[in-house]
Amino acid sequence: MTVNRRYVSPRRQEQARQTRRAILDAAAKLFVDPGYAATPLTAVATEAGVAVQTVYAVFGSKRQLLSDLVDVTLAGDDEPVALPDRAFVTEIRALTGLRAKLARFARHLAETHARQVHVMLALAGAATADADAAAIWRKNLEERRRGMLMFAADLAETGEVRVGQDRAADILWLAQDIRNYDWLVVRQGWPAEQFERWYVDSVTAVLGSPDPAGDVGA
Repeated sequence: MTVNRRYVSPRRQEQARQTRRAILDAAAKLFVDPGYAATPLTAVATEAGVAVQTVYAVFGSKRQLLSDLVDVTLAGDDEPVALPDRAFVTEIRALTGLRAKLARFARHLAETHARQVHVMLALAGAATADADAAAIWRKNLEERRRGMLMFAADLAETGEVRVGQDRAADILWLAQDIRNYDWLVVRQGWPAEQFERWYVDSVTAVLGSPDPAGDVGA
């Protein structure tokens, strides 16, 4: 029996990746200014140098384009690698000591925030008036919360955390909020290294202090 295998040209695959990247770059620019609600897909297509039908073919909808833009901006690439399998997570898990783990995460956080600050603030603004943007913003919040629960569990293994896992996750979730970076680095002009020190010092101080609620291990 003869099996017909579909041949996929590497050249076409590369062209498809370049087209997808061009559309994402255009969306990253226009969804920030003039904004998500004010940007039709025709404008994204023009900015990307493609037909609007191509935008629909690649992403299907404006909401999906925004969702994919957020995912790619957060990850820094378009590779299907889950958070637990990312290199920085592996590096954090290999470290010992609360401050060492927090310092490695702080470096990742500063790098990620530098890349995503304008897109994420635009998303937060759009979420106040657009249902699709609001749904994507809520999804991002939920994913960050799950990520910080994982991080809290890893930090607890150092034996230096003196609050419960839920409380630790709350603290980690708040400290990594993009608006902290926006205020301290973008608006106040802190160097990235100073932001990283602030993050490590602040989180270490809270996680290493006895919890008055007495929920250690909760």
